[in-house]
Amino acid sequence: MKKYYLLSFTIFLLFTVFNSCSDQENAYIAVSPVVVDLTKVPYPKLSDYKFFEGDIKNQTPSSNVIPYEPASSLFSDYAHKKRFVWMPQGTKASFIADDQILELPIGAALIKTFYYNNVQPNNTMRIIETRVMIRKETGWIFADYVWNTEQTEAYLDLNGSNVALSWKDENNIIKNVNYRIPNEVQCNVCHKYKETINNVYFEKHEPIGIKTQNLNFNYNYGTETKNQLSKWIEIGYLENNFNLPSTSNTVIDYNDTSKPLEQRVRSYLDINCSHCHYTNGHCDYRPMRFTYTETGLPNGLGLTNMGVCVDTQDIQDFPAALSKIITPGNPDRSMLFYRLNTENENYRMPLHGRTIIHQEGVQLISDWISTLQTCP
Repeated sequence: MKKYYLLSFTIFLLFTVFNSCSDQENAYIAVSPVVVDLTKVPYPKLSDYKFFEGDIKNQTPSSNVIPYEPASSLFSDYAHKKRFVWMPQGTKASFIADDQILELPIGAALIKTFYYNNVQPNNTMRIIETRVMIRKETGWIFADYVWNTEQTEAYLDLNGSNVALSWKDENNIIKNVNYRIPNEVQCNVCHKYKETINNVYFEKHEPIGIKTQNLNFNYNYGTETKNQLSKWIEIGYLENNFNLPSTSNTVIDYNDTSKPLEQRVRSYLDINCSHCHYTNGHCDYRPMRFTYTETGLPNGLGLTNMGVCVDTQDIQDFPAALSKIITPGNPDRSMLFYRLNTENENYRMPLHGRTIIHQEGVQLISDWISTLQTCP
């Protein structure tokens, strides 16, 4: 009897241990190799963060480094972009409002790589720079990493520089650019947020584009296609205490010609212009308010925020015909169109981020202005 009892007890123990090991294996959570020591960043090399595994130029994200993409992309001299976000374990972003930047936790990092395909003469891909924003206790800091010609590493450089290159576009047309890598002052301008508290003026800096209304669409993660906001919530990167933006309050891809023209223009202005032209932004002393929410206001307020029939300020250096930001039906008499359609550094808009004209964007704005008939 003892034999059978001991045998049964031994089998029970083995079964328990086996199941316990299986449960532990199933519950295994990969540990991210990313290193963001807030007392030491920015690091001298991009590889020091361990954001990517394997050959760094392949931009294969490490564990818990998540790719993302806004519905519309800021024009940067036709450069392509790869974007990633990483947050320390156990932390997550907070929702404020559909049209507000997500509040990322201390220690979080946003990574954006700029590159061109079909670079001449050998039709190769060339990475130009990788910009990293890191949230410290005192606020966001910038770190720009410039890639070497061998494409094996990128080095910290906040002094700014230019890279001349030629590439073949999607229509097999050779284009040329003297791509400008921004310096720290230029980064500060575009990412500026101004505040006055108890009559004391403050400036801080914040990311561009990571609003819920910009991320509210499906993204192909390779193993699955899923709404980006739902994905962030699922992996613990975003609080689950809000409703997804409504369709009417979700930015669209301004390249999507199946969408209404005005909606495409609003999306274009939001991603390309609103980081300066909004309350507390660098250019908030101007009357335009280009956020997607503000250009969608009813009773003509949205059109007024877009500059329709709004008087131009400081016109002394411009042709007299440009007396309105937008002149209905006439792009050539509209200051907005004029400043988007020039490469002159003294007049072009945006202030930074481009050196050549975004032909498709200019055409979009021209088409829209031509449809307008009266003032709001």
